[in-house]
Amino acid sequence: MRKITAIIALAAISFINIGCDRFLDIQPEGKVIPTTVEDYRKVLTSAYSKYPVHKSLVALRTDEVNIDDNAADFISYREMAMWKDSNNDQASTEFPWVSFYSVNFYLNQIIIEGSKTMQDSPEKNQILAEAYALRAYLYFDMVNLYGKPYNSATASTDRGVPINLEIDLEQVLKPSSVQEVYNQVHADLKKAEDLMVGQKQALGLNYRFSKTALLAFEARAALYEGDWNKAVNYADQVLAVKSDLSNLNTVNTPPNHYASPESIMALDNTWDNSIKNLSFVSPELISSYNNTADKRFGMYFEKNGSKYKVIKGGSLEFKVSFRTAEQYFIKSEALLKLNKLAEAKETLLKVLKNRYTPEGYTSVQNTVSSMDSATFMTFILDERFREFALEGQRWFDLRRANQKKISHTISGKEYILQQNDPRYTIEYPMSAKKNNPNL
Repeated sequence: MRKITAIIALAAISFINIGCDRFLDIQPEGKVIPTTVEDYRKVLTSAYSKYPVHKSLVALRTDEVNIDDNAADFISYREMAMWKDSNNDQASTEFPWVSFYSVNFYLNQIIIEGSKTMQDSPEKNQILAEAYALRAYLYFDMVNLYGKPYNSATASTDRGVPINLEIDLEQVLKPSSVQEVYNQVHADLKKAEDLMVGQKQALGLNYRFSKTALLAFEARAALYEGDWNKAVNYADQVLAVKSDLSNLNTVNTPPNHYASPESIMALDNTWDNSIKNLSFVSPELISSYNNTADKRFGMYFEKNGSKYKVIKGGSLEFKVSFRTAEQYFIKSEALLKLNKLAEAKETLLKVLKNRYTPEGYTSVQNTVSSMDSATFMTFILDERFREFALEGQRWFDLRRANQKKISHTISGKEYILQQNDPRYTIEYPMSAKKNNPNL
């Protein structure tokens, strides 16, 4: 256990180099302990800046992309596309683990020490609220990577991830259940709600949590948990203050751009350049679009020889965590689950009117009008596939929906993820298990 905590400590110490390299949890000569709101804002900025780029990695496990055997980084990432999580080649990149707990370490520092040392002020409340919210987001992401999809019947016994709410680096970490992790997420969200001051963040600072981003997060969590009434309620609260949609018939910027009118929070780098350079869009994703009527097609993808590359990401301008279109999708799906088919259709069509040409939208509208509940549910998932392509949502949608069979051909060999395959839950990284026998 000491070995893994030492690794976390070292990562955490290096973690503060961006924006707050004066600050350490221990005060050696020439260093100072953070005490003011300005100090803790710098620590929190570093926590945001070091948030793991994991949603780009999970795309390699989905039906969105195919890996390029000739890419320079092929060796590093090929086993992710093979769904091989154990006995990995030494050259293989692992899904993040220590980096999550490094961010968690500094959030705990802000919450525990900052609450005592910062003078009372709205700024203090905002910093603490963001720290609680980011910690909730961190554990939500971790449990959806390394825990089984939420199922109320089994969540209390399904293995989740270790929860660490202390700054004691010698604390023995053992996995908590999926339900315990979700309980902690909701506990942190409640504290964030009580403290949050800012309704929204200014452009350029919208990587930070705000009241609106908090509600958007709660709507997503409720969707994943199957709490349909709460999902509708939270989505409605978001849309009451921010309902903007980009009309792709009149604008040339993808809706996941950080400056898009749809942007609620832009923290996650969901399509990292290294992953962009080693993959092509899958034929399945390409064929899911009407490439003449669907305006997303030309904004999201670009022809590259006989294949397509993704152009809606690959730079920091396309960071996205929450945007308004997702709230319409969440509300539509939840309304459908509540047997409100007509309202569900009406809600989703508000987004689609801004995605298809006028003629294309009329055709979609006519098709949707005759759908029964089962057909419309399939349609929602298909539209999520198209709308949120390479935004880090597909793997989680597959996990919570049908856990379909997926096939990848790599170096001439076919690899298959079977329907309901146990590998829809990613194993703890080998390095984490080696360093902590409790895992």
